Amino acid sequence: MAHIKIDKKIAKYRVQKPESKPDPAAAAAAAAATEPARAQDNVIWMHEKVERPEMLVGSTYKIKTPVSDHAMYVTINDIILNEGTPHEQRRPFEIFINTKNLDHFQWIVAMTRVISAVFRKGGDVTFLVDELKAVFDPRGGYWQPGGKFMPSTIAELGYVIERHLQSIGLLKKTELDAHQRKLVEAKRAEFEARAKQADAFSKSHFPDGAQLCAKCSTAAVVMMDGCHTCLNCGDSKCG
Repeated sequence: MAHIKIDKKIAKYRVQKPESKPDPAAAAAAAAATEPARAQDNVIWMHEKVERPEMLVGSTYKIKTPVSDHAMYVTINDIILNEGTPHEQRRPFEIFINTKNLDHFQWIVAMTRVISAVFRKGGDVTFLVDELKAVFDPRGGYWQPGGKFMPSTIAELGYVIERHLQSIGLLKKTELDAHQRKLVEAKRAEFEARAKQADAFSKSHFPDGAQLCAKCSTAAVVMMDGCHTCLNCGDSKCG
């Protein structure tokens, strides 16, 4: 064994160990841990710089209110992100509202631009539904066919957006649980039973909307020749 002579004074020292070979299992685990992060970097999320493709998938909804003679047609176009990958997602990209009623032209243009800008901004856009549904018309709302009350036309637009977001999976549909469905069915059956009992004592050959007669207590009073006349007993305000 050869001896090495040191002529200089030793100021400091360190111990140098033989280089250890990399563990194949540890290297594979590290690569697997970084792989999802790399894959996540390739995922395209919705943001305002996403360019509009040549073609978008859209759905059109009709809004017919009793406060206007003309219907409104709401079209919501969606963009498909990460198509063909496990991260594929359908997001709303723009909205268009078309109607013949020019009285609403200004706010329609404003709504389409603002809502479309919110859609393209990305993130959670579902807050729009609650904001729009909370708008009340100072002149009063209206009833939809089927008995649902709408506080305003803007609120109905919110319901349309809610239905669309539910169809593409951004919002969950509110469904009753088994106990609630059972309770509703029981109440419905009770109401229908009462209605059938009332119908057994009522006459159906009088016109719908007839008023109650003060003389015979029958809902058979209608307007005839400018006078309220009972079709059951013949009583008339005009003699």
